[in-house]
Amino acid sequence: MSSTDPPKLPPDHPRLTPRRIGKSGLCIGCGACVARSSASDVTMRLDRYGHFKPKISGLSADNNPPDFAALCPFSPHARNEDEIACERFPSAKYRDPLIGRFQAAFVGHVREASFRADGSSGGLASWTAAELLARKLVDGIAHVVPRSDGEDDRQPLFRYRISRTVEDVRDGAKSRYYPVEMSAIVDEIRRQPGRYAVVGIPCFVKAVHLLSRQDPVLSERITFTLGLFCGHMKSARFVESFAWQMQARMGDVAGVDFRLKDVRRPANWYTAQLRLRDGGTRSKDWWHLVDGDWGAGYFQNSACNFCDDVVAETADISFGDAWVEPYSSDGRGTNVVVVRSPLLQRLIADAADEGRLALDEVDADFVVRTQAAGFRQRREGLGFRLSWPRYGIRPNKRVAPKWSGLPARRMLVYWLRSSISAHSHRIFLLARALHLPIIYTRWASTMLALYQGVTYSRGWVGKLVDRIGGRGES
Repeated sequence: MSSTDPPKLPPDHPRLTPRRIGKSGLCIGCGACVARSSASDVTMRLDRYGHFKPKISGLSADNNPPDFAALCPFSPHARNEDEIACERFPSAKYRDPLIGRFQAAFVGHVREASFRADGSSGGLASWTAAELLARKLVDGIAHVVPRSDGEDDRQPLFRYRISRTVEDVRDGAKSRYYPVEMSAIVDEIRRQPGRYAVVGIPCFVKAVHLLSRQDPVLSERITFTLGLFCGHMKSARFVESFAWQMQARMGDVAGVDFRLKDVRRPANWYTAQLRLRDGGTRSKDWWHLVDGDWGAGYFQNSACNFCDDVVAETADISFGDAWVEPYSSDGRGTNVVVVRSPLLQRLIADAADEGRLALDEVDADFVVRTQAAGFRQRREGLGFRLSWPRYGIRPNKRVAPKWSGLPARRMLVYWLRSSISAHSHRIFLLARALHLPIIYTRWASTMLALYQGVTYSRGWVGKLVDRIGGRGES
């Protein structure tokens, strides 16, 4: 199959469009369809729930993106992660059913400069991007940065930007639990000749490869992809909820640090900090926020319920947090890294030999242990969710639907997560419209107590579930 061959669809299959993907809850908001569309009036906009969606009010069947069914990362007719990785890394040294094809995996951190201190974890994602620029292997890095103080405060708090200096790349350090889209930077890559690296979560990296397969210019110019391990995509309302709970008006928020680093505390003790326009700050530990339990799924994009890629299996290199001891207790932060590109493997190894990086090689089992909860949600949990009745587009995933065989406790955990992620958007929208935050915070705290009771065996709820079925973990 050539890079421009259209997807093979059944003759009677209805045409797949951005509108149909959006209505089915499978749009992640990456912007690939807008970047590919020839219609000048098609743009990405935040919807009422705070997720990016293509604005398609004037979009007709005649100007839909070409071959959209093969372009959207959540399309049931697009190439899956295994197929993309097989084409990109045919001679990979290892193959694992959970982390895919790879050359080597490491745990560690950056020793030089302040990359580790400036990042949420060990600083290796920012270091690798900066190293590609410093060695002139690329001319620009497409990555997510915070909105600058001089920008319009009506714009989102974070956006994609192409950085062309090491200093600008370092603006992209830290985790961003906020929606972004990449249509504008894809257009810039098309306009400006050069070699580029794109940093993104798994579905965005997959979208880049699907775009490049259809566009020879992008295929030539995007020479590296740097993936970030992902739990799920949050909506823009996540920050607004934090602001409500810290007694701050969203209009007064200039920026947010989702994971304020404190070397005196374990890395997994998250603290969120809001930076206000008057120069002040507001901070609160995540466990004191009604929606601060990541596993509960508040404000999760619905498409994330149908993702089976935790570690960005199609990226040349991908980075996550080492959520196992002794690393998770180290407040300085530690990365786990999966390398698939032989060139990047040599780059990493050379830097480690020079003492610039502190790395220990690990195996696939170690990587999986660092992301154990994510894999349960994206594999076992996905199989359970795929078995539910569904109307509209049915995703074609690498996980088979499975209803039976799970303990009652696990099934209830997965159902609660889906329910919380769906209803948090609606309850928050109601509270926002009525200017009554208490509507949302009361609901969220009640659901959190129920979720944690089921998940962690706290109180009578957990004991009741244990009596009905087997135990489980989050």
